[in-house]
Amino acid sequence: MSLRTVTARPAVAVFAAVTLALGALPASASPGATTPARTAAPLAAAAPTVNVANVNAHLQQLQNFATSNGGNRATGTAGHTATTTYLQQKLQAAGYTVTVQTCTTCSGSAKNIIADWPGGDTANTYMFGAHSDGVSAGPGINDDGSGTATLLEAALQLAANNPTMTNHLRFGWWAGEEQGLIGSKFYVNSLTTAQKSAIKAYGTFDMIASTNGGYFVTGTDAVAVKLREYFTSISVPTETSTECCSDDGSFRNAGIPSSINSTGASYTKTSAQVTKWGGTAGQAYDPCYHKACDTYPSNINTTSLGRWANAELYAAWNLTTGTSTGNDFSVSLSPGTGTVTPGASATATVSTATTSGSAQTVALTSTGAPTGVSVTFSPASVTSGATSTMTVATTTAAASGTYTITVTGTGSATRTATYTLTVSTTGGCAGAGQKLGNNGFESGTTPWTATTGVIGANTGDAAPRTGTRDAKLGGYGSTHTDTLTQSVTLPTGCSAYTLSFYLKIVTSETTSSTQYDKLTVKIGSTTLATFSNLNAGASYTLRSYDLAAFAGQTVTLGFTGTEDSSLKTTFAIDDTALTVA
Repeated sequence: MSLRTVTARPAVAVFAAVTLALGALPASASPGATTPARTAAPLAAAAPTVNVANVNAHLQQLQNFATSNGGNRATGTAGHTATTTYLQQKLQAAGYTVTVQTCTTCSGSAKNIIADWPGGDTANTYMFGAHSDGVSAGPGINDDGSGTATLLEAALQLAANNPTMTNHLRFGWWAGEEQGLIGSKFYVNSLTTAQKSAIKAYGTFDMIASTNGGYFVTGTDAVAVKLREYFTSISVPTETSTECCSDDGSFRNAGIPSSINSTGASYTKTSAQVTKWGGTAGQAYDPCYHKACDTYPSNINTTSLGRWANAELYAAWNLTTGTSTGNDFSVSLSPGTGTVTPGASATATVSTATTSGSAQTVALTSTGAPTGVSVTFSPASVTSGATSTMTVATTTAAASGTYTITVTGTGSATRTATYTLTVSTTGGCAGAGQKLGNNGFESGTTPWTATTGVIGANTGDAAPRTGTRDAKLGGYGSTHTDTLTQSVTLPTGCSAYTLSFYLKIVTSETTSSTQYDKLTVKIGSTTLATFSNLNAGASYTLRSYDLAAFAGQTVTLGFTGTEDSSLKTTFAIDDTALTVA
């Protein structure tokens, strides 16, 4: 997992030596050949299981590759080359069509390994990935030998069972992740528009055996839906994570539904998470993250390793094999709870995902709202894969209490999610805290709405103040407008409502008197501030505004950057907050 600055916008690349296979059946071969002959096996009633001992054997091989080659498997080293060769040989022997893609933008022109299982509808491709490299500090066994090894064994077990394929299945192992997701970006940029559209969901598996870890499934794509389904079946609770970043970002930025799945990296475990999963509160999920001690077997949680390996195979099997169940979708809510005082409102994002077949129209409705509470959706109907904003509004007549609101999505099937609403009439400041979602821009784009290219791993004049991502408005040097907005609900009864953000302005304008390029900051229809090329400076500056006048309202925070026809000005925004106390 990479928590460093990500190189933005790599050039579009082409395959260096091979052409990506989209599910063509390999020719039969005699025993011992690269692609062995096989006979069809009957469809199993349920997904097969993974023996964790086999995963451990792969991890031992990765440790051996590191030990024999300078102590690591970093991209561009002999240890990484040995890793990709091992993957290629294992997958080809099992019958996969393997593409060895030379990533010319990676150190040492390293290899991506892409493995397609023959058969299935290539217009409905489900993809699973991990990064095959590590950092130079150590062998990279949890990061990301664990993802590499579990996906390899899941792929081998599927091949051994040789199921009938309905949808197409593809695995990918990426070079250069620790350098800034370079290998996965190279792969995605090599795809045509049609090939990108064919990938219905991508799940990346990065650090899934942390010794003090949890179970994080972060995304709403079809892969994430199946993973949660598996963990629910074995009574293991999951959470979403704010840790960043991995190769899911390369796919998400190309418009492919994606998720990152992990047991955690350098963030610390909370007491509530210890209650869920065990472990030690106040310590990192992986105390050997990016260190020399990330070795096998000492830095591997075998229980997590086995659970994730089986979750991966369960998801791959159920998304791609057997008789098609037709079109289907899922519905989820974020957040799943809200607390308001009478007369106030709360919002949540309703996310939908296509779990099988093709996208469809999903109508959203709700039940369970008490007297004095109304629920609306904007929009009220979405295409599966899209999101809607749910607003839960209360009147002053709303009675105090906790209520369960059921959100129903109706299409070819009916799917539901629940929202817990607490109406508090105890007075005082109910709902204090930080109100902006994804306030440091580290978790993709949601719940922000932005012009294309605004939120990302920006570099140069727009390099982040902290973390690996921020928001960049302008910087084009031509007539251009960028926007960045988020809807937020402010509770009543609190003493302080403070909007803050860090702003850096870099300009090529030479005037000392004319505002050619501007950044306007608004809350609702009220303009809080206007900045321009005249406010340029070399570093980030903290800006703060009192929003007490908007208590009890749901308003939209908006940034609008405009440039004239020449001489660029870049407005970089990071570490936003709307703090209520």
